[in-house]
Amino acid sequence: MTNMKWLQPGDLLRVIAPSGALRELTNFERGLEIWKSRGYRVELTPGLADRTGYLAGSDENRVRQLADALSDPDCRGILCVRGGFGSTRLLEKGKVGKAENSQSLIPDAPCPMPHARFPMPDSHAPKWLIGFSDITALLWNDDKLGIWGVHGPLLTTLAAEPDWSVDRLFDCIEGRPLPSLQGKGWGGGQASGRLFPANLTVATHLLGTPYQPDLTGAILAFEDVSEAPYRVDRMLTQWRMAGAFAGVRGIALGRFSRCEVGPDSISFTIEEVLRDRLFDLNIPIVSDLPFGHEGVNAALPMGIEASLDAESGLLICGDTSQL
Repeated sequence: MTNMKWLQPGDLLRVIAPSGALRELTNFERGLEIWKSRGYRVELTPGLADRTGYLAGSDENRVRQLADALSDPDCRGILCVRGGFGSTRLLEKGKVGKAENSQSLIPDAPCPMPHARFPMPDSHAPKWLIGFSDITALLWNDDKLGIWGVHGPLLTTLAAEPDWSVDRLFDCIEGRPLPSLQGKGWGGGQASGRLFPANLTVATHLLGTPYQPDLTGAILAFEDVSEAPYRVDRMLTQWRMAGAFAGVRGIALGRFSRCEVGPDSISFTIEEVLRDRLFDLNIPIVSDLPFGHEGVNAALPMGIEASLDAESGLLICGDTSQL
């Protein structure tokens, strides 16, 4: 992508709920206040508080929220409310090609439409989109959607971040350098490549679909929550059997929260599973990095050139002007 334009105070941001239904109202309001306190104009998209089962309203409602935000020429960035589940359904439902208005993005029939592409007006630079967890499906389709993605705190999680993590998010979108992140190096040297941060579960369910990006030369950055070790084993085994790690240059591992089983269960630990399924790939790996659920979630720009040092345990984000 070209014609980079950083966000700056005074810019208009649209709030959407592309995934799960909004439940954490207090945290949501605190997250809004942080963005407003930094000088941004924040506009709530109609329908974001809707509920349909575990989703934030119908697929048509959530497609329209995203499409309206992408089509709004005054909007410079999109803030996602929460994760949960539902963003992959938007990829399935969205239509291909350009449209004159967001209404044309709503499907005429409930059938899959592969290679979904939400149109981005030619006269406007891509918009920033910020979120993580289930938002992975949108971040990993940044080129299709016409966005610059940031794997970072959602509106319902931002207020729980320490000051340095909040500052890092704003440094990321406002064009300031990002400090390297310290983790635990597994050895294997160094690697550089395009950074693909993701929730492991969501990324795994994109494999073999039209929405799996080309990961050749990538640095993968995985996190997850509430997945038992055997499920993580199963997902990583699927990556191996599908040949999805071929061409990947390195792997950065964040937090795998609540992924341990009880003391009375017979199980590998999550660390044992990760080492068993990844170490023999013979590529640089760094674990215990500060991103993911239920703890510090350091912002990671999607698609940036990054370096991984598996000797010193560092993840180094490059110049975001490359986006």
